[in-house]
Amino acid sequence: MEIEKSRKYRRGNLSVTGWSARGAMVLALTVVLLAGCGGRREETTVQERRTVTPENVAENTNRYIGQVVTVRGQPIDKIGTDTFTIEDRKFFGNKPVLVVNATGKTFVYPTDGTDIQATGEVRNFVTSEVARQYNLGLDTNAYVKYENQPALIARSLAVSPKPGDLTRDPGRYYGKPLAVTGQVKDVSGTNAFTLSENRLFGGQDLLVLRAKGETAGSTANQPAVQNGESVAVTGVLRPFSVADLQREYNLNLDAATRQRLETRYANKPVLIAEGVYPSAIPDDNR
Repeated sequence: MEIEKSRKYRRGNLSVTGWSARGAMVLALTVVLLAGCGGRREETTVQERRTVTPENVAENTNRYIGQVVTVRGQPIDKIGTDTFTIEDRKFFGNKPVLVVNATGKTFVYPTDGTDIQATGEVRNFVTSEVARQYNLGLDTNAYVKYENQPALIARSLAVSPKPGDLTRDPGRYYGKPLAVTGQVKDVSGTNAFTLSENRLFGGQDLLVLRAKGETAGSTANQPAVQNGESVAVTGVLRPFSVADLQREYNLNLDAATRQRLETRYANKPVLIAEGVYPSAIPDDNR
């Protein structure tokens, strides 16, 4: 794919990540999220990142209609079984963005304010068209204020907690598809590292293992991470057990690394990575 341009914009804590290459807008995160969360796969590349804010999506509809974007932010209002709004926590005056769950799977809406990450196409929302196209039971009266407004038709959805949330209370997140951003620390070879967050109080760094087995998808062709790099990781949280994880995910760990990790992280949470990408979404200090 020939890259025409690569630009970055950053504002606040909620981001929309777009990709530009000869008339197409795609995302690095789209591939793994769609694969890991039950949606269709889409081809992407890693160099074409452009970051804008969700306010831009809500206020500059024509610019983003038809583009595939990733939004990460605070859930504001649950409209219906398959719809909700999200908004940047630092920009209360801006319009929330309507998200429609078109994954074909039930999404458990977080009631505690944990961020949500959604990937999908931006389009003008017409209740009857969306309901018919995605076989959703939408009450027309509930969407009057959103009619002909920009909406994100999500092909993938994931709860997006901070690394410290996962280490402090892992039981809430075990077995769920997650999208986590943080700073890389303690790299152990090509398949193991830890994630931390800025100003982390009372939490331990989160262990991340890149799985090679087909169960979790292959990360073998993704670039190695570096200490201090900000990354986005999608995957599933599991209790750390070398025997179980080796059997299920065919981990490629040498004996010394395996012993060191088992001593330090036995029975603690580990994020089995389905995808690891440079993060265009800030791991903020909220």
